[in-house]
Order: sequence, then structure tokens, then C-alpha cells
Amino acid sequence: MSTILTRRQFTSAAAAIGLGASMPAVWSMQEQISRLRRIRAVTIGAPDLAGVESLYVEWLGYSVVERGTVASKLAKSWGAPASAGRRFISMRPASGAEVDIRAVEIDEVAGYRPLTTLGWNAIELIVDDVYKLFETIRKGPYEILGEPHSLGGNIASIHAMQLIGPAREVVYLTAETGDRKASTLPEPRSFVDRPFIMVLAGMDMAALESCYTGKLNMPRGGSWSMPVWSISRAQGLPIETKFNLTLLRCAEKGNGIELDEYPPGATPRPRAEGQLPPGVAMTSFTVGRLAEVDLPFIQPPAPLYGEVRAATFTGPAGELTELIEG
Repeated sequence: MSTILTRRQFTSAAAAIGLGASMPAVWSMQEQISRLRRIRAVTIGAPDLAGVESLYVEWLGYSVVERGTVASKLAKSWGAPASAGRRFISMRPASGAEVDIRAVEIDEVAGYRPLTTLGWNAIELIVDDVYKLFETIRKGPYEILGEPHSLGGNIASIHAMQLIGPAREVVYLTAETGDRKASTLPEPRSFVDRPFIMVLAGMDMAALESCYTGKLNMPRGGSWSMPVWSISRAQGLPIETKFNLTLLRCAEKGNGIELDEYPPGATPRPRAEGQLPPGVAMTSFTVGRLAEVDLPFIQPPAPLYGEVRAATFTGPAGELTELIEG
């Protein structure tokens, strides 16, 4: 009988296996260094900025570090010119980690449902005590996809839960309850800390891997084929439906991408004309020099964050991926 794992179990298990030293054979075979150094920002397309701010600030302990409106040249670099002039907020965890969760105002997109469309689908945050967090956040107005639970087996000390945020973004909350110095997960520096895994869904795993391993040199942390009930439930598929999943590693430990291969019924992310898509709209990574990256950027690299250059490309699943120098 097949073992059916929840998405939070796979994501956290994959993080433990792929980003740590628990699979020495995989690490020894993969000597390449990813051009993507680490996750720098996650951008959420949100019809209600106040609602997003409430989740991350009031319930998850983040702080707003910037408010403003999106500059025209930045919006054009994202391929979302109608986002120019739209309000945004950028938030960081109490640890002070330089990883932003940025919410940009968009128009409501009718019919959008999480875990059913292609592109960036989920954010995984490292937390200190997922049970204490659950007792607080269960009182909030958020849909809990899965309550805290041990992942069992040789990673029984890893416990996780998941919820759907105000912008219909899926958020995984993961904690190491055992020896954190020996753990392969990043150690939280605040009660709720930074994103460490981003989940990307596409219909063609070979195309996704060609982009992120071929063009951006990301090492594979492992690949699996297994049922994942949360995706099956969201897409109306039989519970035993298997999905192909692959974990890719950034250069800095504790940063990675989970690739999920969706069946043909999955659709591109709907969005308002010229705006960012709803939910998890874009992931930003730091890189060395953009001149070394051979990708068809939407706009040529330019100084978009002060003097810091950045550029965005549209990936194989229609996802927006921003690369920021430094």
C-alpha cells in the first residue's frame, strides 16, 4: 500500500534531506554551486494589503520595513506595467533576516484557488515552536490546511503545519523539535523566521529542471514520486494520484526550491491585465553577476533597488523569478 504524505510532510522531509547532510551520496555527487545564492524576497499579489499585513505582523511577528508605491521601471521589469503606482509593503521577521515578504496591491482575480495553478504556489517558513504558534493562529481568520504533526520516521523531530493566507497564498510553518545544532534545517532566530523553501509547480518537470539546474546550476537534493493529498484534494483528483517532486538547492544552506509536477488539468495562473498574479506572485534570489546568467529577461538588467541591479525572467511554468545582484 502506498504511503500518502501531506504536502507539509513532503516539503519538510525534502528540506531535511536535500538541504542537509543526511544524504551524503547525493552531496558527494553534486559538486556544482548554484548561481542562486539565497532567497532574497517573496512577492505576494494581494487584493487586500491590510489583510496580508495582519497575518505577517500581528500573527507571525514580522515588522513592516517599507511602504510605498511600485516604481514604473520596476513594474516593467516584472512584466507587470499596470502594477506601477500600486501600493506595496515589505516585511521582515523579528530575527532581522534580510529576506522580505513583499505584498503588492492587485485587483481581485475571480476563481483563483491555491494549489490548482502553475507557478509559485507556497512559502515555507522556519519557526521556533509550531505547536505554540498553532494555539495562537488557530484563533485567527485563516484556513488551516493541516495541524502540527510529526513527520515520523528518521525525521520525527521535524513538525509542521500549513495554512492559507489572505491573498490565497499557501504558507508552511516548520520547526525542528530536536537537536537544532545537528539538524539539517536552518535554525530559527525568532519565533517565526524567514522563508527557506519556495514551492514551484509546473506541468513539465524536465523543462523546470532544464531552467533551474541547466541555466542556473542548481544541484538536485533528491526526487520523489508519491501521492500528496492536499494537491489531489485541491484539484479534485483521486487521493492515490502520484506527483513527481524534486528538491533543488541554492548555494547557501537552508535555501531551496521544491519543484512539483502537476497533471495536464492544471492551468496557468489567472491575473488582471498587466498586473502581478495573485497569491505567491514572484520569488527573488540573490546572484553574483547578472551578466553570467543566460536567460531571456523581460527587461535588461538595470539598477532597480538603489544602485543594485536586478532583472526578472518568466520561467517554464509562467512563474516570475527575479534575480538581484549581490
